[in-house]
Amino acid sequence: MATPDQIREVVARYAKRLTAGSASDIADLYTADAVVEDPVGTPPHEGRDAIEKFYATVCQADLTAEHQGVRVAGDSAAFGLTVVAKAGDQTITVNPIDVMTFDSDGKITSMRAYWSQDDMTVE
Repeated sequence: MATPDQIREVVARYAKRLTAGSASDIADLYTADAVVEDPVGTPPHEGRDAIEKFYATVCQADLTAEHQGVRVAGDSAAFGLTVVAKAGDQTITVNPIDVMTFDSDGKITSMRAYWSQDDMTVE
């Protein structure tokens, strides 16, 4: 099992790569058969190729992401994330709670993001 420190490091890399990485950089944090459900309740993205395509769309925006309050239990982590996207003259802020599971090498096996349109602010 990945150690709590390894898991926290992957969470930190995830936020950094959302801010300044490519879709491929982000997908590399996941296992080949990982699943992403973002937001929860939408169709999941299954497998690294589908995950990379999902993040390719996400990475089109000018994003900054910062994680806070990482809680690790066993092979899972839950944490708050503040994501700010700038699109034209609008700034969109979302504050999801992400829950990730990890394999023994510290790769993400699943990610579920808990947020809805009601959680967004647009300025």
